[in-house]
Amino acid sequence: MEANGLGPQTFPELKNDTFLRAAWGEDTDYTPVWCMRQAGRYLPEFRETRAAQDFFSTCRSPEACCELTLQALGMEVTMVPGKGPSFPEPLREERDLERLRDPAVVASELAYVFQAITLTRQRLAGRVPLIGFAGAPWTLMTYMVEGGSSSTMAHAKRWLYQTPKASHQLLRILTDALVPYLVGQVAAGAQALQLFESHAGHLGPQLFSKFALPYIRDIAKQVKAKLQEAGLAPVPMIIFAKDGHFALEELARAGYQVVGLDWTVAPEKARERVGKTVTLQGNLDPCAIYAPKEEIRWLVQQMLDDFGPQRYIANLGHGLYPDMDPEHVGAFVDAVHTYSRVLRQN
Repeated sequence: MEANGLGPQTFPELKNDTFLRAAWGEDTDYTPVWCMRQAGRYLPEFRETRAAQDFFSTCRSPEACCELTLQALGMEVTMVPGKGPSFPEPLREERDLERLRDPAVVASELAYVFQAITLTRQRLAGRVPLIGFAGAPWTLMTYMVEGGSSSTMAHAKRWLYQTPKASHQLLRILTDALVPYLVGQVAAGAQALQLFESHAGHLGPQLFSKFALPYIRDIAKQVKAKLQEAGLAPVPMIIFAKDGHFALEELARAGYQVVGLDWTVAPEKARERVGKTVTLQGNLDPCAIYAPKEEIRWLVQQMLDDFGPQRYIANLGHGLYPDMDPEHVGAFVDAVHTYSRVLRQN
């Protein structure tokens, strides 16, 4: 198999497939757990390593970094400390779409990402599976139109209302770029994929159904088809639409094996709404990591009781924050592993 210039990959045997089995809906001996957010946001040793280097220079060196990063279609992107990705020249008018590159060439320009994935998979030595990820089209569109983060997404939503045709054109461009990007990650060694629709909550049910959900569905459908065409084994796919609780039923039928929940959704209600055909992931309030370790353990027990022992992957309801204590994160992970075993015994 060759994808994006990568030849066939040989990786160490996977020693712990609990996460993958849970994602596929199979029974597990304990609940797998992972935390969203790149290491550089909260691990002190990573922040020190990165401090003296430009973010994108670091990302383009697979030896220095085993992370993924935001990719852009011919737009200048800078990483502003404390703020995230910023586009100095955002898309503001319909004719600005002419500045974008052909989505077919985007994956070929992201060789450094695929190299980082392969390096990470090798260095994991089969200890745990490697998860690839990407932002979903609407979320990427918001950055490209707003120029960065926004509390209202007013510029991006103006596009949806005033220029719906151009909005769909941009969302299609992003979809067509994301599909080979995600397939390339699997070819490079990713064993699962998560699509983040981080700004779903800004849309509401109607706009979400019109401008986000169709592309979320299409990505799942196309990625699966392209993996099969390339002779690559299927991987479980996760959709995480933050604040998208109004679309849980639709997301459960969108072609993903796992639906991620933020902390505003009651697990029992979510399970009632999506049924037992998908695995749920989540959803401890990230700020609970600030609590004393004993309280973290109690909150984890409550969360696991609510979700039940199977078809479940533990996580936070969003990402870790920069000032969180790694020892408290460890207490969260240990509590999940410990109590989920007790739960199964009972």
